[in-house]
Amino acid sequence: MCGIVGVTGTNQSVSILIEGLERLEYRGYDSAGIYVNDESGTDYLVKRVGRIANLKAALTPEVQGLAGIGHTRWATHGVPSEENAHPHFSNDERFYLVHNGVIENFKQLKAEYLAGVEFKSETDTEVIVQLIDRFVVEYHMETKAAFLKVLHLISDDSSYAFVLMDRETPDTLYVAKNKSPLLVGIGEGFNLVSSDAMAMLKRTHTFMEIQDQEIVIVKPQEVLITDFDGNEKKRDTFRVDMDASAADKGTYPFYMLKEVDEQPAVMRKIVQTYLDESGSPVIDQKMLETIKQSDRIYIIGAGTSYHAGLVGAKMFEKLTGIPTEVHISSEFAYDQPIMSEKPFFIFLTQSGETADSREVLVNVKKQGWPSLTITNVPKSTLSREANFTMLLYAGPEIAVASTKAYTAQVAVEAVLAKGIGEYLQHQEALDFDLKQQLSLVAVGMQAIVDSKEKLESVASRYLATPRNAFYIGRGTDWSVALEAALKLKEISYVQAEGFASGELKHGTIALIESQTPVIGIITQDRTAGLTRSNLQEVISRGASVITIATKHLSQTDDTIVLPDVDPLLTPLLSVVPAQLLAYYTSLGKGLDVDKPRNLAKSVTVQ
Repeated sequence: MCGIVGVTGTNQSVSILIEGLERLEYRGYDSAGIYVNDESGTDYLVKRVGRIANLKAALTPEVQGLAGIGHTRWATHGVPSEENAHPHFSNDERFYLVHNGVIENFKQLKAEYLAGVEFKSETDTEVIVQLIDRFVVEYHMETKAAFLKVLHLISDDSSYAFVLMDRETPDTLYVAKNKSPLLVGIGEGFNLVSSDAMAMLKRTHTFMEIQDQEIVIVKPQEVLITDFDGNEKKRDTFRVDMDASAADKGTYPFYMLKEVDEQPAVMRKIVQTYLDESGSPVIDQKMLETIKQSDRIYIIGAGTSYHAGLVGAKMFEKLTGIPTEVHISSEFAYDQPIMSEKPFFIFLTQSGETADSREVLVNVKKQGWPSLTITNVPKSTLSREANFTMLLYAGPEIAVASTKAYTAQVAVEAVLAKGIGEYLQHQEALDFDLKQQLSLVAVGMQAIVDSKEKLESVASRYLATPRNAFYIGRGTDWSVALEAALKLKEISYVQAEGFASGELKHGTIALIESQTPVIGIITQDRTAGLTRSNLQEVISRGASVITIATKHLSQTDDTIVLPDVDPLLTPLLSVVPAQLLAYYTSLGKGLDVDKPRNLAKSVTVQ
């Protein structure tokens, strides 16, 4: 959702802003804009609806500057339009502001302080920039003081990442955040600000963290951090060694296909990183001791991460003997169930910035409960704020529909479950050869992605026309069915649902019509026969059935046959054909696979 880029101290500002915004396209947006100032009295504001290509086309040669801010907007307050696009500006055109997040009390601020002010947009952001201007002009406040006053007026439950520019101090970026990600990038003779390190990696690998409720003054040669009480904060920099080229598509038509193909390599990377030569997990001993003292594991996630948690819960219970629950973060945050006495929390998040999950983490910390974040992004908010972190090592995931981050989450959960189980001397974990099994998974994934032509044919035959489809399975297969259905609906707009196959006859079977696609996942010995019986029920009602089955459970007419791996790890294989079926269905419909409508990669609002 929404991306921010800011720069000061270089005549390449326009190029840096556009380049950064293009790196943030994956987050989801519907308009984009930049403001630049040459520090000699000339400035430019350019905004366009739609893709960044539209913004680039509107930039004339004279649009140049030494400092500037840019933004990709995902509509919250007001429809996608140039008026609602960022940057927003005060009526006297002195102040320009970009903003990620939601100001919960913007209507109250507007009514109390800005009666009679003419607004050009429907956004909460414009209220903030107009309010800063009013305090400066009418109360003769310094810009930083006015900015701070406004920050104090914003309700604590609001989320924001702000970068403000003042035409009278054009080399300065005024920066603040709460609940929404923002980083400073340290360059040579210039400095940067962005909501994602990815946007800055071509210019720097050195970054500085911004914490909630701080004001950061960014100039070309210095960065000054103070808290809201005016106390100066010293902050070390950190390095991100990710190669910017890793986020390029290369020869692939879409990022999603590239990321599906990268999954075997991700499995090998996880093996190399987390398992020693004997196959035992290398895990923080302090974390293992903390978990040993816990009586229940709570996994928190949203969307795909929630689905990965459902798979992981089976692993934790079998390999550790610790009861495990999985919760949707947006529900848990505001409807916390009765807790066990000594809970341990695991947060699953690809970006490490998911607002709903962070709300849970804030509450967990207040209650003194220990937590682990499993994420793909080092130094992300949930990583910094949890007690422990395990990284996915999946590399940049750009497509909105998550693929390799999901399988990496499941694999890292398996590593953690085995590590805890070994630490507790749980026999199931001691007998589980995870290193060998993940190696088999990597080989099996490669065989699946090498069979794309068949999956493209299946998608074209069964999924190109229908408006509805169902994935079904039992146990772990049901968990995968939920993720498989999400992939299909996300990028192809087919109304897809995942169901426990035994539940079909309790209502859902009423939706089955002639040629309704039903995809059955069959990887578990105990329930394979039951799921096949359920598939016969829908066949008798006219459904078009596709089956995804492991080799030892397969029958001659199964559509897709998977290599055999341990039943705990079959989700790592069964999800891959589902990812490719979704991809080819979207491709066949002529849709933008990587950027589905209305969706964002990193969901930083609640």
